[in-house]
Parts: sequence; structure tokens; C-alpha cells
Amino acid sequence: MKKKGILERLKEGPVLGDGGYLLELEKRGWVRAGPFTPEVALMYPTALRELHVEFREAGAEVLQALTFYASRDKLATVGLEDRLEELNRSAVRVAREVAGDQCLVAGNLSLTWMYEPGSPSAADRVRKTFDEQLAVQVDEGVDFIIGETFSWLGEALIAVERAKQTGLPVMVTICFENTDQTAEGKSAADAAKALFDAGADIVGMNCLRPPQHILGPMEQMRKAVSGYLACQPVAYRTPKEKPDFTSLPEFPYALDPLQLTRKEMADYAAQARDMGINFIGACCGTVAMHIREMARVLNKIPEDSRIWKKGGEKPMSAYEYYDHDKLNVAGRK
Repeated sequence: MKKKGILERLKEGPVLGDGGYLLELEKRGWVRAGPFTPEVALMYPTALRELHVEFREAGAEVLQALTFYASRDKLATVGLEDRLEELNRSAVRVAREVAGDQCLVAGNLSLTWMYEPGSPSAADRVRKTFDEQLAVQVDEGVDFIIGETFSWLGEALIAVERAKQTGLPVMVTICFENTDQTAEGKSAADAAKALFDAGADIVGMNCLRPPQHILGPMEQMRKAVSGYLACQPVAYRTPKEKPDFTSLPEFPYALDPLQLTRKEMADYAAQARDMGINFIGACCGTVAMHIREMARVLNKIPEDSRIWKKGGEKPMSAYEYYDHDKLNVAGRK
């Protein structure tokens, strides 16, 4: 039986995305901090496969192929520009193997660091970059395309343009740095309108900011447009004056104490659902424990039903000894 596509699923209710890849794989020792390029898809595909499995088992309905920063210019920074096709192909294959009939697989485009406003030559270079990746990803059988982390609305619009050429559904998300506007000064509402007008099927915001600082602009988008919206915040706590986690001195080596709890990410999922966000996912810093709690609050997976025969007269774990079992059951209601 053919899997329902992303647009079919969105018609039925909110779709749960996956979490972050590059920063988590860096923590595990498979990606180098700095370039954050995804050569792990080539060099250690089993490590990437395991992370996909974790997100799938946590309840994610979409797995993104690890092709973020898998463009020729970015790969050149680590001497892998000649392995672009091989890397993109491997990343999609790993995601598809894990997804099976359970999850959809999204191809992925990202910011290029090459875009320049008002420069036709730079725009053409970005087009060529996107087309090169898309050709491989589509050939490997992705279900739809996600273009993400565009601080320039102009670059996001190019991503829509090129992704639409594939004939697949297209989701494109922008990001705000430390001010509530795109790099060229567009508001969240104006950006959403422009992306829909360009032909995107799903638009929204991702990365850089935690739920606390991304849901406000998302609400502006929701008031401005009626189409499908996507939200994928980071799971790091940031101050109001510096909401972009990459601008903090803790980035990238001291982020651990800033990571949000699983409950905070579950609360975000509930808020996003109630706001009318259709694709509810997450980005950097989000691991399986977050996605699992998000899945539970969105009724994607049941409470843990594995057998547990409690110890009778005496507790058999500190969880029982200190009445955490009673407290946590009460807290979930």
C-alpha cells in the first residue's frame, strides 16, 4: 500500500517532524564543529542510521535526509567537493532504509552562504547549487523537499523556485537571527505571504531560536496566511536580547546546560498545535527524548506500556522509593 504523502497527512491533522542531526552527531564525535558538514553520511553511515532510528522510534513521521550543507561549496571547505553526488545519494538512502513504510523522507536544501541581494550572478550560483543537490535527491526517491534556515527571504524564494521544478511538495522555512525580521528586513507575515505566492506548499520558520522566541513570529504568520505552516525551533534556552543560539558565547562547545527539557519541548508542541501550526518539528539540540514527549502530547504514540511488575512490599528502584512513579503519573494527567 502506497504511503500517504505529506499533503495528505497534513489534511488529516498535525504532522510530527524529527529533531536535529548535525549538532547531535558532533556531540557523538562523528561531525566536526565549525564546518558542520555532513560527511558522516559517507564516512560513518551507521551512526547516521542509528539517529534516524531513534527519531523514528520516538514517533517522528518525517525523517530528513542529512543533506544540510551537502552542497559543493560547503563540502569544499572540508575537501569533499568532488563527492557531492555520493554524499547526497548516501544520505537519502540511509533515511529511506530507516523510514520504510512508516515515515516519509524529505530531501533537504539549506542556506548556501553565497546569496547576495541584488546580484543576478549570485542568484544563478545559488540556483545551480540547489539544482545539483535536488537532481540526486529526487533520483534517490525522496517524498518531498524541505528548504530551511534561510535568513535571506530572497534565497528562500530561490529554494521554492528550484524545488518546485521537481514536481514534489515543497516546504521552505526562514529563520530570524537576533531581530524579528529577515536579513532584508521582511516581517514574518510578509515572508509567509511571499513564499506562498511563490508556490510553496508549506512555509514557516526553523532553527536559531527556541520555542519561546519563535512562536511569536509564527503566530504572526498564522494570522497572515491560511496555508500549511511549519515550525522547527532549536531546543536551547536563549535570552530575549540574543535569541539566536549561534550568537551566544556557549556556541558550539558549551551548549549542554542550555538544552531544554523534554517537558518544555512537549509544551511547545501543544502550543504549536493550539496555534494552528501544521508541521510540528524541531531543530538543533532536539534529541529522541524531546520528540518522544512531543509525540505523546500530540497523541502520536501511547504512554509506555512495557511490562513492569512492581516489587510488592518493598520498592525495587529509587523511582518507587521516592514516589516518583506516583508523582509522574499525576503530572501527566
